[in-house]
Amino acid sequence: MQEFLTIVSLRESLAKIRRADKKIALVPTMGNLHAGHLTLVKQAQEIADAVVVSIFVNPTQFVEGEDFDSYPRTLEADLEYLKQINTDLVFIPDMKEIYPENIQITTEVIVPELDSVYCGEYRPGHFKGVATIVTTLFNIVQPDIAIFGEKDYQQLLVIRSLVKNLNLPIHIMGSPTLRESDGLAMSSRNKYLSETERLQAPLLYKSIKKMATSIEKGNKDYKSLQKEAFSSLKDAGFKPEYLNICDSKTLKKPINQELVILAAAWLGKARLIDNVAVQSYD
Repeated sequence: MQEFLTIVSLRESLAKIRRADKKIALVPTMGNLHAGHLTLVKQAQEIADAVVVSIFVNPTQFVEGEDFDSYPRTLEADLEYLKQINTDLVFIPDMKEIYPENIQITTEVIVPELDSVYCGEYRPGHFKGVATIVTTLFNIVQPDIAIFGEKDYQQLLVIRSLVKNLNLPIHIMGSPTLRESDGLAMSSRNKYLSETERLQAPLLYKSIKKMATSIEKGNKDYKSLQKEAFSSLKDAGFKPEYLNICDSKTLKKPINQELVILAAAWLGKARLIDNVAVQSYD
């Protein structure tokens, strides 16, 4: 496994791989790796000749009051995990390498509409930070393929949109959400849950799965389904931000049969997000 701290050194290595006509995949991460991240890397290894994993805690996607300073940084353990699965290249830049100028005046990438709803509404500026760092990594690595987890469904749509709008020659792949045995979506922020909260946390997934099952059986009263699930989560001690049934491609009001249920809720100090794709039948 090769480790790179600078853009120049990474590009030199990638140039040799590219000259050999080999396919390159990128898996961007903020570190604190868990089995979900490693699944993305393994999926990339199956479809590409060389895989680059980036580890960078990006400050511009944290909004005011969030946990940038306290976000878990576990670089030594992360590198050991990646070494165990034979990762090819790991890019570990520092802040100056990614943001050489004043971070307050850096060029920004914005994806209209998708960046201002759901998580974008509750975390204003978050997706601008995501779109900017992902575009930067795309320019540095110039991958043929990039893989992102479907747990962050809205993020996945934002990235697909920017690639389409900017005509970037990159195939974006989504990887199914990896879950704990009780259904909780794997996330670096699950570490913020207390023991009691960890036992409660799977209820978020159970609630949206129950909604999905009802829709698949023909229930089209989406407002009632949303209201009931929202209330149930509140009664269970969650602080839901949103729980909505929407179009799977636009995140707008459903107009076809391809739907996604999006949810975000606080449980103690942990902000949990999850989603379930569902097919509505006539």
